[in-house]
Amino acid sequence: MAGRFEGLSDLEWKLFEDIFPKQASKRGKGMPHAPYRHVLNSLLYILITGCRWCDILRGDIWASKSSSHRWLKKWRCDGTFEHLQGRILAMPAAGYAYADEKGLINWEFGAVDGSFSPWERRG
Repeated sequence: MAGRFEGLSDLEWKLFEDIFPKQASKRGKGMPHAPYRHVLNSLLYILITGCRWCDILRGDIWASKSSSHRWLKKWRCDGTFEHLQGRILAMPAAGYAYADEKGLINWEFGAVDGSFSPWERRG
């Protein structure tokens, strides 16, 4: 079921900002890192609304689809994503722990975006 998400408020961001370093490490070449808050906004938007990667909103509080996807892959590998998920589910005031306790979160369901799956071009 798709939801609605308009970005993290300042109070909501305070729940997560200690997970990320204050300054992103320099990559050396290319564009500077997108702010972690913008990346998290974009990832939460995808997860909550169920939109496709190519439909990520553009603006001052959102990261690009490529940046968001790159950080998602990195955070899945280094455990940051699971840490974020654990912190979200532990927030009783936000109703997430209540939703999990009442069985409102379906852990058996998952969605896959096939637009990034490898395939061989014929001819």
